[in-house]
Amino acid sequence: MARDAVTPGMHRRAVIFRPRSCHDRGRFLDEPLNPFMSQSLTITLTGTTDLPPGKIATIVTSLEMFERPPQRPDPAGTEGFSLEPIARSEIARYLSVYRLLGERWMWFSRLTKPQAEIEAVFADPAITVYAVRFEGRDVGLLELDFRVPGEGELAFFGLDEPVVGKGAGRWLMNRALALAWARPISRFWVHTCTLDHPAALAFYQRSGFTVFKRGVEVDDDPRLTGKLRRDSVTHHPVIA
Repeated sequence: MARDAVTPGMHRRAVIFRPRSCHDRGRFLDEPLNPFMSQSLTITLTGTTDLPPGKIATIVTSLEMFERPPQRPDPAGTEGFSLEPIARSEIARYLSVYRLLGERWMWFSRLTKPQAEIEAVFADPAITVYAVRFEGRDVGLLELDFRVPGEGELAFFGLDEPVVGKGAGRWLMNRALALAWARPISRFWVHTCTLDHPAALAFYQRSGFTVFKRGVEVDDDPRLTGKLRRDSVTHHPVIA
């Protein structure tokens, strides 16, 4: 898989309101579990559980809605934003936006997939991917997954930090909800976690999602396996 260049310091600039479980970014439905994660770990429910070096952990919160919430107006000043489908042939563009957003909040699965698997995702008509455009450049990503009949998943949702505070988050959520509920679904859902932006959970709840599940997720630290740069995700220290 091609890995797009990252400008110095870029990983400090992205702000994500991002779904999915925190480490399993975009796992394929038929993909086997990570063999490194077959090791057992006993987690205490009444205290602190020490992780082995090289592991990361997060609290994952799942949210859902069963009908489209009342439509909210776009914030003032968002007229310059647009949503543009990423073509099936534009995998390099997709990965570039994904990396721009993901190195701040530890997205990594799509950066390490073989090219053939990424092409398979893009070839699936049940998955739709959009770039958020502003002032002539890609500043965000929206990916919707309808592979489960009757359901939609807000798979990836993120914006670059320079446009945060301009109403872009609400503007993009309005489009995500409209696109999702235009499909024949009865449930729309999303993941977020404690590695995400601190405002993500409350943002989803204000958008009409309700929490239905919480879990603990453990994975190999991608900065130690070469999946992410060692100096990325600075708010989550590396423990080797």
